[in-house]
Amino acid sequence: MSTDTPAGTPATRIERDSMGEMEVPADALYGASTQRAVLNFPISGQPLPRRFLRALALVKLAAAETNEGLGLLEPAKAQAIAAAARDVAGGGYDAHFPIDVYQTGSGTSTNTNMNEVISHLASARLGGAKVHPNDDVNKCQSSNDTIPTALQLSAALAIEEELIPALIDLQEALAAKADEFWPIVKTGRTHLQDATPIRLGQEFAGYAGQVEEAIRRAQAARDELLVVPLGGTAVGTGINAHQEYAARACGRLSELTGLLVRETNNHFHAQATLDAAIAAHGGLRAIALGLWKIASDVRLMGMGPRAGIAELALPETQPGSSIMPGKVNPVIVESLTMVVARVIGNDATVAFGQTGSFLELNVMLPVTALAMLESIALLAASARNFRVKLVEGVQATARGPQLVEQGLMLATALAPEIGYDAAAAMAKEGFKSGRTIRELALEKGIAPDRLDELLDPAKMTEPGLGGGPGGG
Repeated sequence: MSTDTPAGTPATRIERDSMGEMEVPADALYGASTQRAVLNFPISGQPLPRRFLRALALVKLAAAETNEGLGLLEPAKAQAIAAAARDVAGGGYDAHFPIDVYQTGSGTSTNTNMNEVISHLASARLGGAKVHPNDDVNKCQSSNDTIPTALQLSAALAIEEELIPALIDLQEALAAKADEFWPIVKTGRTHLQDATPIRLGQEFAGYAGQVEEAIRRAQAARDELLVVPLGGTAVGTGINAHQEYAARACGRLSELTGLLVRETNNHFHAQATLDAAIAAHGGLRAIALGLWKIASDVRLMGMGPRAGIAELALPETQPGSSIMPGKVNPVIVESLTMVVARVIGNDATVAFGQTGSFLELNVMLPVTALAMLESIALLAASARNFRVKLVEGVQATARGPQLVEQGLMLATALAPEIGYDAAAAMAKEGFKSGRTIRELALEKGIAPDRLDELLDPAKMTEPGLGGGPGGG
């Protein structure tokens, strides 16, 4: 029942929990305990992400159906809870989850919030018959096992649904560019100094391979997260949970998500640490830094267009300067590299979250969930944007092949013929005089036809000695 309030003041109602009465917004689906948390944590104004709420609601759905199957909840009540949880998972009630990320470290406030909202919705479905948030919605559960399960499940689903598809598309785009650029021979570089020739397509094949490895790491991170603490309840012992509950609930979560969700074989470890999240985010860190390498190489090869390397022409996406007309910058690369910076920061947050692992429980779960989900979403979005706005439109210029003949490291191909020291001396002479290795080699008596074999740039991009595969 709403309380009497002055005009213009939001209407409230009185709710009760184990600590007593509490005024709650009249239209809120949550109760007193959630409102206490709202008042206790006025920190960032940022609630837990939608993906986390979806995963936690799926846990409640699986729990209700499992408890019905075990005879622990009467069918009508269990089905009302399951239907309400499904609606919450679908995203229709996000406004009723207002608690700040920076809350109780176990996420108990959010678990209670979820229980209260589902209880309210389920009770309404039953025509007002009471569905208790703790006795019914939370049956066989504790915040201490549902919250870390939701953390891991939400991240695994985000990797499966967002990150892996974005990486697959990027890998395919890079592989297509590798084929397109295969005929182009240019100067390789090591230590950012001129090296022997390489095909531009070989460089892009390397990038495609790096993303292929990133896909494998993303899959491994997903799988790491799918072994969940559900069923350990308060401290890992499973108190107040049916012995078959966890295995059955995990089976139902597998059906709901399409992923193989499995109960941990060591609850005392699983909910007392952040090991799974730390390991999974380590894979995300490797993916992020791999994308940084690819993007940074593309940026280097696109330097110019006149005074730099300029072997690639990057797509022009927007004006680059408010003072220099016609300037265009590699903004898509810059966007991606800032995402990488954020992911590395999130990795530090997730790793530091282990310092909240005291005895039987970790108490940095909400911020870990936030960091994990942000990293996945940013990596997926930036990989997709990098593919669409840059990779698919990048073009090779004529500058790479033009510079090959001037490259001093062509002398490397002469080393098997004239020896390392003589070849080194020739390279130094070419640098001082500005003459090419071909000119100097002709002067030193190497026959033109033999020199053509030795200094064929295309052959120098393959294994072999003396100007051809296996020698010549």
